[in-house]
Amino acid sequence: MSFVALGAAAFAAGNTVKVNLFQDSVIEGKTFKAGEYKISMENGNAVIKQGKESVEVPAREETDVRKFSSTELAYKDNTNLQEIRIGGTRTKIVFDATTPMHPGL
Repeated sequence: MSFVALGAAAFAAGNTVKVNLFQDSVIEGKTFKAGEYKISMENGNAVIKQGKESVEVPAREETDVRKFSSTELAYKDNTNLQEIRIGGTRTKIVFDATTPMHPGL
């Protein structure tokens, strides 16, 4: 798993964060071109917006034990985005399909 630290606005009261993808990224099987996106959580989905376009993907919001000093993107295989760790908060957005399954469940 690799991490990319980047500057982003802290998670606002409206639960929207701006994230700059520095490379093309795959989230839940969908490819997102490098660029700036706004991400919010609604009904168990991450709503990813760029301009007038909007895509919903399954995700969940988690609280970490530590506060993230900057926004970090956690990738699997350098292209599959697994988590967005929001700088200035303990909040992270975890994309469900990339979450490891528990053996025997």
